[in-house]
Amino acid sequence: MNIRRHMLSTFAVVALVLVAASAAQAQATRTWVSGVGNDVDPCSRTAPCKTYAGALIKTAAGGEISTLDPGGFGAVNINKSIMIEGTKGQGYGSILASNTTGVTINDSLAATPNTAIVTLRNISINGAGSPTGSNGIRFIAGKAVHVEDCQIINFRTGNGRGISVELSANASQILTVKDTFIKECSGQGIRIANSAGAVNAFIDNSRIERCATGVLGAATSVTMIRNTTIGFNTSTGVRLENAASSINIENSFIQGHPADGIIATAGTVRLGRSTVVNNANGLDCAGGTIASYGDNALEGNGTLQTGCPTPLTPLLKK
Repeated sequence: MNIRRHMLSTFAVVALVLVAASAAQAQATRTWVSGVGNDVDPCSRTAPCKTYAGALIKTAAGGEISTLDPGGFGAVNINKSIMIEGTKGQGYGSILASNTTGVTINDSLAATPNTAIVTLRNISINGAGSPTGSNGIRFIAGKAVHVEDCQIINFRTGNGRGISVELSANASQILTVKDTFIKECSGQGIRIANSAGAVNAFIDNSRIERCATGVLGAATSVTMIRNTTIGFNTSTGVRLENAASSINIENSFIQGHPADGIIATAGTVRLGRSTVVNNANGLDCAGGTIASYGDNALEGNGTLQTGCPTPLTPLLKK
């Protein structure tokens, strides 16, 4: 009887190993989606899936989901390292996110939280005027999120944000946004916050327009803005409101805001080789610090600066 029980136990272990191996083999390093695909398919190039969510299940951690043709591929919740490639020129993948968040990155329930590295490239995320004000991209937990050559548009009611960073773990997280256009959101174009530790954010060669605030440093963060246009948002261009945070702006253009071009209610904003023009207030040091490298241009603002130290004026005026 004991021999029989031992054999049965051995068979059970072997069966579990085989099942696990089979599940692992079922996940491909690269999968595909198509407007005419089906999520019951294996997500291969010749039998693609219909949605990014369907393909994610069949893609191994660290793999890539590619887009075969133009189409809407649905909102997706990401809990592991992955690249989603919209394949601009061949397809350009789209996510319609009315009443929901387009892409959520949250690996908090994974075996190793705050390790997922996610790249979103050549994707259009459209809120379609979402009445609940959800976000284009929401970064809750993970190691890094890279947004490259994307469009995030039409999150126009409620407190809809283009990109919302809502981290709560001190894990040296990173957000990078490059060659991306964010517009028409009722909240912030990009909101950056980590309630438990710093997050590093890099915004390069992008445009942020027609949101309430272009970029908000809300809680512990270090943000670099380079070669970027932030214009015609309905309140403020750049806002920093955390004493332990900083925003560094270089070679950028901030224009046309009915409140402030740049405001620091806490923390430090550093400004170099940039233009701040046609805002109600060019600079507003409302409890924080705005420091200049002396090579900026401030023109056509209703008020050049408010609450900033007097020695700052000759450094900023070309």
